[in-house]
Amino acid sequence: MMHPSKMARFNKPFIKTYYPPKPKLNALNQIPDLIASLDSPLDYKSCWLYLEKQGKLLYGRRFQLYPQDTGVIAKLLVWALRDTVAARQWNIDLYKGIMLTGPVGCGKTSLMNLLRRLLPPDNRHYMKSCREAAFEFSGIGYPVITRYGRQSFIAGTELPQAICFDDLGLEPAMQYYGSPCNVMGEILLSRYDCYTSHHMLTHITTNLNSDEIERCYGRRLRSRMRELFNLVAFPGDAPDKRV
Repeated sequence: MMHPSKMARFNKPFIKTYYPPKPKLNALNQIPDLIASLDSPLDYKSCWLYLEKQGKLLYGRRFQLYPQDTGVIAKLLVWALRDTVAARQWNIDLYKGIMLTGPVGCGKTSLMNLLRRLLPPDNRHYMKSCREAAFEFSGIGYPVITRYGRQSFIAGTELPQAICFDDLGLEPAMQYYGSPCNVMGEILLSRYDCYTSHHMLTHITTNLNSDEIERCYGRRLRSRMRELFNLVAFPGDAPDKRV
């Protein structure tokens, strides 16, 4: 397991030194009641407005955080801000990663890409398409498993690199010189081992439910996912925001 001093580094509430800009007063009425009413010394209102501003910069001026997604976004903020009080109330484990699930087009990838902007550099994940990882395996083979598994550390340090694997379940089945491999299954199993030894955080977005995950990746990985992830789920009828 990770040395206590390193675990303390991860759990330290970084919001005191890494703080989104204060909102303008005329923007406060854009904040949903759930966010505005959170009883916490951490400034959730500023974070909400900061994410929306960053979203417009990344995805265009029509981007917005939707009020119907407030529950999902609030849980992501609780995790990102290391809010221990709210985490206990909402059953969020701050030492686990995030598994964000929901229908196609509900905003999973956008939210996880924006969430990284609230994290300090040492804990900031990067986004990796599961399809891209699978295609890399078809080109160079098993070194891909170690690249995103046991060798996934921040360059020049002993700090594990957090990764968000996007669209788990959409990657095609791949072979390397005739040998089939469940690429993402192997990567996640490798990262599970590194999670137990080095607290290597992993996040995923997926359209799959738990039964579909077991069919695609097996009962063994599904069991380990319970240790790796906090499940944060959009409602099954969440609309496609791309339409």
